[in-house]
Amino acid sequence: MTQAEENTEEIIETAYDLQSGSYVKGLDSPELHAHKVEYGAAIAREILSLTKPTSIIEAGIGEGTTFSFVWNQMGNVVQHAHGFDIAWSRIATCRKWLESNGIDSVHLSVASLLHMPYQDASFDVVYTSHTIEPNGGNEEPILRELYRVASRYLILLEPGYELASLESQTRMEEHGYCRNLVGIAEGLGMQVIKHEMFAHSANLMNPTAITVIEKDAAAQPAVPALACPRYGDALTDGPDSLYSEGSLRAYPKIKGIPCLRPADGIIASAFNQFEG
Repeated sequence: MTQAEENTEEIIETAYDLQSGSYVKGLDSPELHAHKVEYGAAIAREILSLTKPTSIIEAGIGEGTTFSFVWNQMGNVVQHAHGFDIAWSRIATCRKWLESNGIDSVHLSVASLLHMPYQDASFDVVYTSHTIEPNGGNEEPILRELYRVASRYLILLEPGYELASLESQTRMEEHGYCRNLVGIAEGLGMQVIKHEMFAHSANLMNPTAITVIEKDAAAQPAVPALACPRYGDALTDGPDSLYSEGSLRAYPKIKGIPCLRPADGIIASAFNQFEG
């Protein structure tokens, strides 16, 4: 069995959940902090060079350490900002980090890249930052989901396997990292308008490439709409859960954080008959 085959969602969730807090702690390093500031600013510049989005989402937001620096450069353009991660502890850490930086209007949730809890074309811009990375073997279904919820552009900051050195490629293979994102995207009929090494990589053995996919540059501003991750029906937000009338499923909140993976939903047909 290859490493890529072993990187299931459960393994990825466990690994990242157990290391929650390490990315925020890493910013105590002046060098890493400076890198993150410029990395986030460069992503923001890329987005703004393409469009002026009113809605964005970072899929796999982690602890928010990239998002916060992207947000700081977006000005007052964005009205709706969302982020999700598969690991609850990372989202809890993310919420604390963002709030400590005066960012308290981002909708955060626990969710899966394979079953994003949003209706089609919910965001003007969808972007990732080394999110697809550990999901080698699932590139196609993940790209389909990311593209589905995008309205104008999908921007990928992911390991540049095809552009990297042989030594870096060998390391990526050993870790089960993603590859061939451009080939898969084009095979699915997506329009790739940019693919090159990104100027800001924290690890030269895992260099970042930027891939820009255009969906509909002239699309009207998108307004995010939550949906049952299993069936796609609309979700109604409540104090302790979200409920789908269509699928009769309730998704809980843990310490205020919605848990919106397919496995998190329970059938609750009498949901509306009870208060509280």
